[in-house]
Order: sequence, then structure tokens, then C-alpha cells
Amino acid sequence: MSVFTKLTVSEFKLTLRDPLYAFFTLLLPVMLLAILGNVDSMREAPPELGGLRVIDLYAGLALSLSIAIIGLQGMPGVLAGYRERGILRRLATTPVRPGLLLGAQLMMNLITVLVTTLLVYTTAMLGFGVPFPESPATFVLAVLLSSSGAFALGLLLSALAPSGKAANAIGTVLFFPMMFLAGLWGPRELMPEWVRQIGDFTPLAAGQDLMSDALLGRSPSMLSITVLLGYLVVCGAAAIKFFRWE
Repeated sequence: MSVFTKLTVSEFKLTLRDPLYAFFTLLLPVMLLAILGNVDSMREAPPELGGLRVIDLYAGLALSLSIAIIGLQGMPGVLAGYRERGILRRLATTPVRPGLLLGAQLMMNLITVLVTTLLVYTTAMLGFGVPFPESPATFVLAVLLSSSGAFALGLLLSALAPSGKAANAIGTVLFFPMMFLAGLWGPRELMPEWVRQIGDFTPLAAGQDLMSDALLGRSPSMLSITVLLGYLVVCGAAAIKFFRWE
């Protein structure tokens, strides 16, 4: 195996030693969907949703929950912790450059998101009749861009936070308002216009809008794509500039 592959496998093994990681990133989204799918109000189809039921949207929100947990809480804490414990500094003295470890973390987390996507949508479609996205290409774009935007923001937190605990704390502060604006406590379509407009410029809400476009077979929102690419480019570039290996 290549060095990158070995590092990715190693990161998986280290992460899976913590059962809470598997629970919050893989099982919690499925459990949330299963619970909400049995609530009668979730099977209603308000006119504002364009023919979709509330539960149809919550499949995407359950996936966004996993992306947010990884991008805003898991990855920043792990990488800042690696720097705090001197792991990155020691790697810098070996042929395995620290950048490979960052890449392995990103790959491991992206694979986790893809597995969560499979679990969530299998449960949603078989258990609650959630339709398969009419535009699969837009759906794949939504998952990849939403993950990229959240992970780039997580890398920036990793770069700026002085410790793993600080990274977790900052990520938690960002987590709840971003999930609110994405629609976790109520579909975005039912929110006041000014609240939706604020959410348009957050990575999770933009990703949720793209998932809704995919479900309905609409053309993907250029605003959402631009916002997510903006997070990827701006936060990614800032993370590269400010990231400290020790």
C-alpha cells in the first residue's frame, strides 16, 4: 500500500477506537431519521415544500448533521490535538510529511460521509418512502460540496485553535446556529425570509438547498454552489496559510 493509503487506514483504526465517533457520525443520523419518520407531522407535505413531505427533507438534514459533526467538531479537535501533542512536529522530521496526515484525515472523513449517505438514504427510502433524488448528479454535487465547505471551515478551526479542547469548543459554538439555519429544527422553506437569507451564506444550509434541488429535479442553485466553493477556496487557503505544525 502507498504511504497515503496506510495513513488513511491508520486514521480509521484510531478513530474507530472511540465508539462515540461511530455513534455520532454513522448511527445518530439514522436514529434521528427513524424517530422523526414515525412522527405523523413529518409525513405532511406543506405547500411551501413544493410537493415534498417534511421527512423527505430530513433525510438530507440527517446527512448534514453528520457532516457538521465531522467538520465542525471531530476533525478540528483531532488535528489541533495532534499538533498539541507534538505528533505533527515529529512527523515533520520523517519522510512522511505532515500534509499527508491532513490528506488522510480528509479522505477518512469523506469516506465516512459517503457511508453515512448510504445508511441514511437506504433507511429513508425503504423505511419511509423518501423518493430517490430526481437529479442524482445534483445530489452527488450537494454531498461533495457541502462536505468540502464544512471540512475547509474545520481545517481553518484546526489552524487557528490553540488546542484540541479549544477547537471543539469553537466548533460547538458554530454547530448549533448553522444546523438551525440548515433547517434541523424546522424546514428552511417555512422560515421567515430574512432568516433564510442569512442561512443562504452558511455551508450547511447551502448544501441542504442543493439536496432539495436534487430531490425535486431542479437546476442546482448557483448561489448555493458559489457559497460552498467560496468556503472551500477562502477557508482552505486561510487554513494553509495559518496552519502551524507545532
